[in-house]
Amino acid sequence: MIVDDVKITVIAGRGGKGLVTFNRTKMTQGPTGGNGGNGGNVFIEGVSDLSALRQFRFKKENKAGDGQIGKSRLNDGQNAEDLILYVPVGTIARILQTEENIEINKIGQRELVATGGHGGRGNFLFRSATNTSPKQFEEGKPGESFEIQLELKMIADVGFIGLPNVGKSSLLNELTNAKSKVANYPFTTLEPNLAVYFDLILADIPGLIKGAGVGKGLGIKFLRHIERTKVLFHFVSAESDDPVRDYKNVRSELETYNKLLLDKPEYIFISKSDMVLPDAISKIKEQFKKIAKGVLAISIIDFETVKDVKKILNDLILDKKI
Repeated sequence: MIVDDVKITVIAGRGGKGLVTFNRTKMTQGPTGGNGGNGGNVFIEGVSDLSALRQFRFKKENKAGDGQIGKSRLNDGQNAEDLILYVPVGTIARILQTEENIEINKIGQRELVATGGHGGRGNFLFRSATNTSPKQFEEGKPGESFEIQLELKMIADVGFIGLPNVGKSSLLNELTNAKSKVANYPFTTLEPNLAVYFDLILADIPGLIKGAGVGKGLGIKFLRHIERTKVLFHFVSAESDDPVRDYKNVRSELETYNKLLLDKPEYIFISKSDMVLPDAISKIKEQFKKIAKGVLAISIIDFETVKDVKKILNDLILDKKI
């Protein structure tokens, strides 16, 4: 199961305290306590693994190491290692105390979310003409601590949308090496599936039902992933008793959630075209002429129609490179 919304606590490391010590060697007596090391910072870094947020389901507190205490002979304590938390590309990290949003859009992108505390000064830095044998030192400063909401909004070039059981997963499997679950009943896809078609990332979004736009079922979780797709492939089943109604219902849910989703480029596919007579396909196309252009009937067992879909994808690849 993809975890796409989780709240965690991040705690940067505390700085090590300074040391109080003196050189006892004759002629070189004096303070030699070093400074404490700095505490570790906390970073988040983008990775391609969509399931990366799963690690935080039960590990809610994530703390970097503390800096070491200062050492003798003017040696400073060692700085702590930074803590790097890996999150999927497309994650928005919302720092709840400051309301700052950090977006991770690229693999390898690394962002600082909590700064480690500075190490305290050792007694060497407190020496003066009037204080030749200082016994003062500083404690290390605490690191920053924040609650962070991590929300995954997948970034895909093409999003497959439609009601449940309209053939989205079947086409994804046909076009790519994906192995999405396929069956002849609703809701076989319970989480988004990603696959790669040459330079394009395709996202199979689980079927949307009436009321999804206001949170019915898992609708809000699914609609969130459509927000960042560049192009929509809208599937309506040729077996439906009213494909136009199905199309309008899904569009209505998109509008309820976010009107901007309606502005995305869209291709409409009449799926499962092999399950009805050619006259029925012609009738559906005629109905769609009033509301949309370029409706394409497809079937995964009809190589020519799959080739038509590939041509659209190939054109999108060319547009992406321009």
